[in-house]
Amino acid sequence: MAITLAAIPEGSFWMRAAVLAIVALGITVAVYGAVALIVKADDAGLALAGNTAPAPLGSLGRAIGRAVVKGMPGLLKLLAIVGTAAMIWVGGGILVHGLETYGLTAPAHAIHAAAAWVGDWLPAARGGIEWLVTAAASGLVGLVVGGLLIPLTSFVLAPAWQGVARLRQRAA
Repeated sequence: MAITLAAIPEGSFWMRAAVLAIVALGITVAVYGAVALIVKADDAGLALAGNTAPAPLGSLGRAIGRAVVKGMPGLLKLLAIVGTAAMIWVGGGILVHGLETYGLTAPAHAIHAAAAWVGDWLPAARGGIEWLVTAAASGLVGLVVGGLLIPLTSFVLAPAWQGVARLRQRAA
């Protein structure tokens, strides 16, 4: 949405709102459509595997169906790993940019300086290398902050929340 907003030429409020609404609808349909396909893939594979058509296409369909059913657990595990890594990376990037917005620019400057320094090693691939270093550093920030928040959540916030819930139960 931010990329779309930046790419829309200056115009009326309603034109910008309409473009953003259309993009939001398209993104929503694409994301939920992809999720629906993933969720229903094993059902489709099971249906294909149980196909009783005798023709050569029937045996091909059964083979594809069995492969889909057997492959789904691995695909779901891969998606879980990639999704978790993406959330850590994006969260770290949000933290770095947010700190920069609030005047704490040192982390962002250090990341950009490191990316430029590494990019100097291979000038032909500087853009890709700088992006990779920036992404890795953002992921590292997300991982460190997330790791620091686990004890806070586990040993402070969760017990406090449980204490509040017990007080509410006693009061009721």
